[in-house]
Amino acid sequence: MIHYSKDAHQIVTLCIDMPGMSVNTMNAAFRAALASAVTRLEKEQEQISGVIISSGKDSFFAGGDLRELIGIQNAASCFAMLEQNHAVLRRLEKLGKPVVAAVNGSALGGGLELALACHYRIALDNPRAKIGFPEVTLGLLPGAGGVVRSVRILGLQAAMPYLLEGKQLSPANAVKAGFVHALASSHADMLQQAHAWIIANPQAQQAWDSPAYKMPGGTPHSAALLPLIMAAPAMLREKTRGNYPAPEAILAAMVEGAQVDFENALKIEARYFTHLVTGQVARNMTGTLFFQMQDIASGKSRPPEIPKTKINRLGIIGAGMMGTGIASVSATRGIQVVLKDQTTDLAQQGKAVIADKLDKKISQGGLSTAQAQAILERIQPGAQASDFAGCELIIEAVFENRTLKASVSSEAETWLGDTGVMASNTSTLPISGLATAVRHPDRFIGLHFFSPVEKMQLVEIIKGRQTSAATLALAYDYVLQIGKTPIVVNDARGFFTSRVFASFVNEGLSMLAEGLPAALIENAALSVGMPVGPLAVQDEVSLNLSRHVAQQTRADLEVEGIAWQAPASSTIIDIMLDQYQRAGKAAGAGFYDYPADGSKKYLWPELDKLLGKLFGKSGVSLPYADLQDRFLYRQTLETLRCLDEGVLESSRDANIGSIFGIGFPAWTGGAVQFINHVGPAQFAARAIELQARYGDGYTLPPSYLHHANESRHCSHY
Repeated sequence: MIHYSKDAHQIVTLCIDMPGMSVNTMNAAFRAALASAVTRLEKEQEQISGVIISSGKDSFFAGGDLRELIGIQNAASCFAMLEQNHAVLRRLEKLGKPVVAAVNGSALGGGLELALACHYRIALDNPRAKIGFPEVTLGLLPGAGGVVRSVRILGLQAAMPYLLEGKQLSPANAVKAGFVHALASSHADMLQQAHAWIIANPQAQQAWDSPAYKMPGGTPHSAALLPLIMAAPAMLREKTRGNYPAPEAILAAMVEGAQVDFENALKIEARYFTHLVTGQVARNMTGTLFFQMQDIASGKSRPPEIPKTKINRLGIIGAGMMGTGIASVSATRGIQVVLKDQTTDLAQQGKAVIADKLDKKISQGGLSTAQAQAILERIQPGAQASDFAGCELIIEAVFENRTLKASVSSEAETWLGDTGVMASNTSTLPISGLATAVRHPDRFIGLHFFSPVEKMQLVEIIKGRQTSAATLALAYDYVLQIGKTPIVVNDARGFFTSRVFASFVNEGLSMLAEGLPAALIENAALSVGMPVGPLAVQDEVSLNLSRHVAQQTRADLEVEGIAWQAPASSTIIDIMLDQYQRAGKAAGAGFYDYPADGSKKYLWPELDKLLGKLFGKSGVSLPYADLQDRFLYRQTLETLRCLDEGVLESSRDANIGSIFGIGFPAWTGGAVQFINHVGPAQFAARAIELQARYGDGYTLPPSYLHHANESRHCSHY
């Protein structure tokens, strides 16, 4: 596990190579092996001149073993484990001999903590390697001295982005930040530098172990930092709304630890870590954002019997916002893209939009000119369907009009090969209906991208009634190939994400109709962790589009012989459009006013008064907790109905889809895991209360308990 070797210069190399694992992780076996290795170093101290810590894997060290961490139940035993681990790392850095970390790849979490316990750090100059602390994104904090050492190396202010936000760095940027001392061009160069540094620094020690040490940037009480330290908690609370314990615990550990000696700072860090790891929010976030994300990346929702495929040539119909976004992310991943529109000029305009976005990345330092040029060269604009010849996949990304989508899909399909797949980027139109326009409905599927495509991680894959397993597998592989996260759903009106998203927006509009103040509604949604309030979201979507979708739904239901009853949300949208000509953000006026000078938007001052007059209600007051729960429970219950109806096939896809597609608060672990956060019995009781007060939207599906248990199982705890 840790191979111990000594060269002619009496330099010991500890090579970490955990058996049966693709990466090194900080679990019980590793901690025992490291303790044994440090004990041997101490015994042989007089016979060694220095130590190099290296890795036998492609990466340096992946961090803590989350399966082990998430299983921790007892706070006392957790704290004792942390104290023991701190003691071993402390013995390493106080060995009296120079210790160098040879970082040959990514060093995340516990891996970076191990490196920081060394006196000198050399990293292989690999731009794909990542160095940083991702713990905060999983509801945790670095618990092996990462908080304490980062603050003492960088200073309080400089360390904040890496600890509070989980910002990760390439090795070159890690040198600029101060986490790494030097870069190496090769593995041999890295070891040569390590040897040279050890020989040149026989009396190495950590800076904070010197009596002359001063914290970079000053202490919390210094004149330079005191204003920041006083304002930081309020600024953080504005972001977290009190729903995410980890950032607040990290900030506390940073500031409190900076005011005491090193040993006591480690104790403070350990206490905060113990509090987080035994809490429910960390379990929620780790279960979904790590384990369930791993399941999706490994293809758990993909037909296992179908060999994996790679898309080399992709066709896209429509050079608008969605089409150009899909083209850009695909070309960035090395795929040749045919971008088609009604005319060549329109297609070239779409490519120009992509070029402008790439230029912005170049100016920000995120892309080189050569890389941008290579991406653009992979995009072929045109107006002829015949250009699609040789494409393995064609995605139609035109306006949400069934007739238009049918026309362009039918034309493009003729140029697909025998195994080629036709896909529709639709957010609401049933895939099985769209598939009637093509000759091979078994090779037709939905690929619902989210806007903006370049930033949004999720892609909702929708199976039609005749979609084959091979088609699903190809679509799944393509989504992973372009670096996105796929979830798989079955065909239904609104699919999963649009349907649940609509329940959130409609709940907000229903509250307006009940006479609740608009500001109260928006703030209640924000307070539980929704990224945007329902009225602001409706403005972003545009009221015209929502009315178009409602009209299309009504027409479809009438064909099916199902009666349509307009909800309060539709009535409000009609009033806003027809009586006040307020269509949303793009029009400059919706539920919010959008000043022409670009200043901050604000709620339309007349909104509450006018709607109160129209609905005969205003100034209504309800318990604030009811408003908060209405948003969370309404979306969760709609998600459970999607599971009951077979729209969703797993709680895993429900949780991931709700967080990345709808913006459901990540602290819950997703819309189904939220039941486990509350507790199945408590959730049921609260849903019954809400149903009695606010209607049948809160009716419990009979199988809700089954789905909660399934989610708990999927989350590995």
